Amino acid sequence: MITRLVSVAEGARLTRSVAIGAHTLTADEPEPVGADAGPTPGELLLAALGSCTSMAVRALADRRGWRLDRVDVAVRFGPAGGVLKNVGLTGDLEPGEREQLLAAAGRCPVHRLLAREVTIVTVPRLLAEPEDPARSLPPSG
Repeated sequence: MITRLVSVAEGARLTRSVAIGAHTLTADEPEPVGADAGPTPGELLLAALGSCTSMAVRALADRRGWRLDRVDVAVRFGPAGGVLKNVGLTGDLEPGEREQLLAAAGRCPVHRLLAREVTIVTVPRLLAEPEDPARSLPPSG
């Protein structure tokens, strides 16, 4: 997965400006807690999952020359903190093609990342990405 550094700057109340390369997004919380100036961080996470899923399905269909007219993905938080992902495929697809496309929907990089245990290291200063992530871990011991 190709990644760029994501940086977050504080705004008024809980509004945040998110910079990713040349792109800027806004994150916030709904009123009355925030100003509702943008999606919540959780909604941005769901957007990442949904868009990655859609891209993976489209890429496979295009590589194989399958007649996928449209892929729609709806993602929401479900009970007990789970995530529900609905994938709609429109087009003249054989049952085997449809099955392979739905399997690809579960293999996109964001889905795989969220489905496994991820180690997150909090560094108490602002840096660019560490050259060697192992050096940023606290000493054991």
